[in-house]
Amino acid sequence: MRQQFSRAAIVVLLVLLAVVIGRPYVDSPLFSGTSPRPIAARSDLAEAERATIELFKRVSPAVVQVVGAANVSSPLYAESEGGGQSGTGFVWDGAGHVVTNNHVVSGTREVAIRLATGEVVAASIVGTAPNYDLAVVRLRSTRNLPSPIAVGSSADLRVGQAAFAIGNPFGLDQSLTTGVISALKRRLPTNGGREIGNVIQTDAAVNPGNSGGPLLDSAGRLIGVTTAIISPSGSNAGIGFAVPVDTVNRVVPELIKNGRVPTPGIGIVAANEAVATRLGIEGVVVVRAVPGSPAAQAGLRGIEEIGELGDVIVSANGQPARRLSDLTDQLEAVGVGREIELSVKRKDGLTTVRVKIQDIGRAG
Repeated sequence: MRQQFSRAAIVVLLVLLAVVIGRPYVDSPLFSGTSPRPIAARSDLAEAERATIELFKRVSPAVVQVVGAANVSSPLYAESEGGGQSGTGFVWDGAGHVVTNNHVVSGTREVAIRLATGEVVAASIVGTAPNYDLAVVRLRSTRNLPSPIAVGSSADLRVGQAAFAIGNPFGLDQSLTTGVISALKRRLPTNGGREIGNVIQTDAAVNPGNSGGPLLDSAGRLIGVTTAIISPSGSNAGIGFAVPVDTVNRVVPELIKNGRVPTPGIGIVAANEAVATRLGIEGVVVVRAVPGSPAAQAGLRGIEEIGELGDVIVSANGQPARRLSDLTDQLEAVGVGREIELSVKRKDGLTTVRVKIQDIGRAG
């Protein structure tokens, strides 16, 4: 009886072993997908998906690739040889003006625009605004231009609302990324030596090549121009920045009309913010007033003139001026050619002066 059970067990084990070993040889002819599989039906796209698809379809034709070269005759040749710089731009109007970042075209001799259709059009630089990292170029041929992107407002944006970026990251044209507005009212230093105020922060993926591209709201309206990222690796780390559209909508028409944007100022040299912090002062410490400037004419005096702490500007246009960028914001808000009211702290107390704003970019 025991021998019969052992034999049966051995037989069962052999059968199981044969099944395990032989299964691949049986499954292959029986179950191999040697013909196309049937297509599974799916329900309609989600409403959010349809909205994003429609947004891209409507806006993307106006988004272009901007390629510049400094030392060769063809920007596209320079790009292919690694000697050019490339970014993104978008059609601004029916006259063929394209908006991009200043750092995309800075130092270039020739600019080429690759449209969404693949057509390449030569372009010339109309104007640059380093203080805002914005530039305008104009296509030399305006045939079959796409419709410009609708312009929104950055004044009423809210943290958490959807944001969409279209650009050419690493030269991969017509790329769409999505995210949210992560923060508002950031400040971003520029190569022009000033700060861009009210900058938009987003986690929509922004990489090298996206610079100058549009940042959009869920209605497909322009709310900013992508300009910079913070990343230890140089690639997207979820912290991208865009120049707010209210600034863009003010600067771009000036560039188209005049090729430059006035730099409002009153003619002072201000101390570094670290100096004010060490002195325990909240305000703009005047080092000196430039001779003949509106500040000098208004009687402002600084450390260099009197040999000790002089005037400290504590408010401008009725708004606190805790640092220089607060002052420059109000100078821009009031505008060149107008007067601004300043509250100034002196030894003998607080006084109010009115100073005319001039274009310090043309001064001297």
